[in-house]
Amino acid sequence: MYRRGNGADVYKQTSVTTADPKRLILMCYEGAISNLKTAKEKYVSGDYETKGKSLQKVYDIMDVLMQSLDFKKGGSIAKNLDALYNYLSRRLLEADLKKDLTAIDDVIHLLEELKSAWEEISYVSGHDHPGNSRHARNTSETAGIAGAY
Repeated sequence: MYRRGNGADVYKQTSVTTADPKRLILMCYEGAISNLKTAKEKYVSGDYETKGKSLQKVYDIMDVLMQSLDFKKGGSIAKNLDALYNYLSRRLLEADLKKDLTAIDDVIHLLEELKSAWEEISYVSGHDHPGNSRHARNTSETAGIAGAY
């Protein structure tokens, strides 16, 4: 039997399957940040089931980011990102066990910084408006960072 899907779900699936790799990384960061904010909110309100589901989504996203790293092309950058993702995952586990909302805020902050860096990489590599001197980073440097995936 044919079942019609939710329009938002279809849009999300299409966005993921047609996005370039840099956009997929940004989507991972956005999803992790959003789920961490939800987890924190649900922890405060006492909705531990939803908090747990949100944290599990973040762990899943971290796994995807780690599995996507290309250690041959990305070299030390890929190794550093892998170590950072492992650290963030451990920090979240400790935060959950110790009920430390400040640690969750720290992870959110680090992910927001990573997201900002990837937005700049996307910008510099020609996905937006080239020529802005604020974003005139060395293109070989951005290619090296993007090569980590």
